[in-house]
Amino acid sequence: MNMLYVVAGCAAVALLCAAALYRSIVCTAVENRQMERISVHIRTGAMAYLKRQYKVLAIFVAAMTVLLALLPGLGWQMAVCFLSGALLSAVAGFFGMRAATAANVRTAQAAQQGTTPALKMAFSGGAVMGLSVVGFGALGISLAYAWTKDASVATAFGFGASSIALFCRVGGGIYTKAADVGADLVGKVEEGIPEDDPRNPAVIADNVGDNVGDVAGMGSDLFESYVGAILSAILLGLNFYGESGLTFVLLTTAAGILASVAGVLVTRCAKGDKVSRSLNLGTYVSIALVLAASAALSFLCSGSLTMFGAVACGVLAGAAIGKVTEVYTSDQYRSVRHIANQSQTGSATNILSGVGVGLRSTAIPILLLCAAVLISYELSGLFGLALAALGMLSTIGVIVSVDAYGPVADNAGGIAEMAHMEESVRKITDQLDSVGNTTAAIGKGFSIGSAALTALALFTSYTQAVGLTGGIDLLEPKVLVGMFAGAMLAHLFGSMTIEAVSRAAQKMIDEVRRQFREHPGIMEGTEEPDYSRCVDISTRAALKEMILPGVIAIVCPILVGLLLGTEALAGLLLGATVAGVLLAIWMANSGGAWDNAKKYIEAGNHGGKGSEAHHAGVIGDTVGDPLKDTAGPSMNILIKLMSIVALVFVPLFL
Repeated sequence: MNMLYVVAGCAAVALLCAAALYRSIVCTAVENRQMERISVHIRTGAMAYLKRQYKVLAIFVAAMTVLLALLPGLGWQMAVCFLSGALLSAVAGFFGMRAATAANVRTAQAAQQGTTPALKMAFSGGAVMGLSVVGFGALGISLAYAWTKDASVATAFGFGASSIALFCRVGGGIYTKAADVGADLVGKVEEGIPEDDPRNPAVIADNVGDNVGDVAGMGSDLFESYVGAILSAILLGLNFYGESGLTFVLLTTAAGILASVAGVLVTRCAKGDKVSRSLNLGTYVSIALVLAASAALSFLCSGSLTMFGAVACGVLAGAAIGKVTEVYTSDQYRSVRHIANQSQTGSATNILSGVGVGLRSTAIPILLLCAAVLISYELSGLFGLALAALGMLSTIGVIVSVDAYGPVADNAGGIAEMAHMEESVRKITDQLDSVGNTTAAIGKGFSIGSAALTALALFTSYTQAVGLTGGIDLLEPKVLVGMFAGAMLAHLFGSMTIEAVSRAAQKMIDEVRRQFREHPGIMEGTEEPDYSRCVDISTRAALKEMILPGVIAIVCPILVGLLLGTEALAGLLLGATVAGVLLAIWMANSGGAWDNAKKYIEAGNHGGKGSEAHHAGVIGDTVGDPLKDTAGPSMNILIKLMSIVALVFVPLFL
């Protein structure tokens, strides 16, 4: 049990570093009053949404806590663990959002001194989210396990984290894409004004959405993966290797936390104008440290390097999936340029080529996941699957930091545009934003890969808990029914989230058109738009539309387990995982490719801004937005949440 306190101590180090970074951000004074005014609009909107969302979630969390405490076989300890997981996930999102909305305006200001100061400020804003994820996640698990002394009870901590993650990811995705679609279709296409033009009534809601979806939502997503991977590794480690397995998992987790802190510090200290090189440096340093530490720990705990090999499979697979995602979504490579070229003949060919790229992009990541599963299993059996997931997520602090850097840089560019700052400043913020688009796409690829391995690890823990150690008969009718139902559920879930964005976007489009029509002074620059009205539309739509998908994801596994049994539930989890991972990859990569194809055209290619190719690119990007930022990321949480719900409610099914 002493190892638990080692993990808790390392988690405390991460949280102290996050606090120091946050202090360094807020202690930097904002000198431009116009920039500060715009930033206040964004920060106020983001925090108001988060508070309203948490009020809604508080009702669900309270009800589920009581239910867990009263149900037979579960009990009050599990209820407390669930409540703790939900609270810490919410707290991590809150602090990450505060830091991101404070860093955006200061990044734009720092750009006046050059690329390096601006990069340092933007990355600091993202790093608060990254270090909060590992800090609160590891601290919560270590304390929950130390208190309960029962890993199966402590899994309720992961259930709490998963519940918050689903609602935050779905709600945040609906919010940001409703605003983005409305701003793009009316502002860019109909009125012909630039992105982030202050005359666009939806521009503040769009900037708020970047933080709501890509900081709080993304952070809660990976918080859930991180927690789920550690819990499944603890369960299987104890089951197959006893105390030595537990010790290896806990010390590897601790090493990953310290490696993430080191990676963050290396990135902040990096100098030079090559933004992507500075961001990659911290990631590579943290990966190298984790690999070295896990090799030493594997030899000390088991006398061999087999556990290290399984961890290395996850680490290397995660890095490789990130690189493959970059190849399919960056305008430096052929796929995105092909979509841009196809845009010259209209929206139809743009969309067709984007769908084709996304579908093709599923092949290599799936093969990499298959290789990681086979090799890790060969090395350490079922425990190897959990170790691969743990390895992939061991450097999550740096991964989230780099991913959350993107929306901070994006907001900085928007603030610079709205405040009419010098061209040199916009050039630097555009450079930061361009790299941020790539890091966001890589982060989505990593999220999907980690979700797949985490879901498989949790599924393995479920089969052990219900006694399906002899395997699952795929010819058993109930198993087949469960698999088909799981695959259907992933598609239904995707449909619900996309249609939710469509409904919310329609309201946003109507409102933006109304303001332009009834207030001609907006376009003339003599009248300020009603930004708050658009923020309210996105907020209301997100809070309303997130409820039903979330309830379905939690209720369906419980109903299948109660009505059809444990084998049918195993089939449900397998079907949802396979379909969900494939859908998530093609949605995320199609959307990312469409986004960067549009930006490639805006850079002056194929006629540049205002051309027919540009109009087609904007349409493609608008179609891709809800795929890559709402439906796709939500698949990650769906498959993990269903697996952990099945694991937590096992006593009801036996």
